[in-house]
Amino acid sequence: MNVCPYCAHKNRVGFLFCEECGQSLVNNAPATLPTRQLETGSSELAAKATWGTARFGQESAIIMHVRDASDPIVIHPSKKTVLGRLDASSSQKPDIDLTPFGALEKGVSRIHAVIARSEDTLTLVDMGSVNGTHLNGQRLIPDQPRVLRDGDEIRFGKLVAHIYFK
Repeated sequence: MNVCPYCAHKNRVGFLFCEECGQSLVNNAPATLPTRQLETGSSELAAKATWGTARFGQESAIIMHVRDASDPIVIHPSKKTVLGRLDASSSQKPDIDLTPFGALEKGVSRIHAVIARSEDTLTLVDMGSVNGTHLNGQRLIPDQPRVLRDGDEIRFGKLVAHIYFK
């Protein structure tokens, strides 16, 4: 067992980073940035349900408007599109990086959620993120897909975005 010098967690032999806090277990290696745990129960993040279409055509794109951002993100989803934040010291890389939108401060995990594409619909799946994924104000159960609709509000931690089909 390797004991973390930062949090004293007992890690299995062979791990380069602490399973508990992300601190390097190897000298001179950079530490990962753990996802910040947010306070729960914030009413300013409440959302209302929308009733847009769930049909998503083969040539369609997602226009994602992140709250307080000037430009939207255009997403041409593949079979599985991972949303999260980049961390230079992690081998996990999301397809859509939310770091420029304050993802670390807003509690977005490195691999936060997945948009999965089927023949004519999209689903959103929380990947066990620390601060959760909310769809129209409802927290998603990890690994349980929910159908996305045009106009839906998605919250990754405290990062709020609205999606539109084009």
